[in-house]
Amino acid sequence: MTTQRPLLMVLGMLVLVALVASGISPYDRPTWWLEVAPVLAAVPILVASRQRFPLTSLLYVLIAAHALILIYGGAYTYARVPLGFWLEQGFGLDRNPYDKIGHFAQGFVPVLVAREILLRGGYVTHRAMANFLAGSVTLAISALYELIEWQAAVIMGQGADEFLGTQGYEWDTQADMGFALIGAIVALLLLARWHDRLMARMPVRASPRSA
Repeated sequence: MTTQRPLLMVLGMLVLVALVASGISPYDRPTWWLEVAPVLAAVPILVASRQRFPLTSLLYVLIAAHALILIYGGAYTYARVPLGFWLEQGFGLDRNPYDKIGHFAQGFVPVLVAREILLRGGYVTHRAMANFLAGSVTLAISALYELIEWQAAVIMGQGADEFLGTQGYEWDTQADMGFALIGAIVALLLLARWHDRLMARMPVRASPRSA
């Protein structure tokens, strides 16, 4: 949609500038690559699908925000992000919580992406079922990410500590997936109706059953 073009240009430039700036001198180069890898993978997909299946403006904004969260974490490593230290001191926490912000976003944003694909693609017509399936997809993505972290730990050994960001917390994996679930639930509760209104303005996609 041509009306989205200025927004997409601004979001694209913002993410690009942040990506380049974060990559100039990150705290740990291998960790930076691992953290920004989802951004590098998502950008070509979004560009390629722009004409065939444009997303709502809400999703493009949220995806850009999620990309900035990943890039920021990659620059410092999640356990050393300054914002996390500020939250740790301000709320009297015993560890830098920025990792949990990232996993909250890992649920908040993908659940709406999955929901939009399911509904606008005609795969599901009932809103409640779409929400359930989108939440399930989000949990699957979160679990897959934890498996990737596990393999990184196996391959890199102690070198994966910066990427894992566990900070000595033995239940970090379960907490990460829990925060992704919370993020998905919050997104559906807060944004589902607004999301529905925005999707109603988008081009109608043919049902896969009628193709």
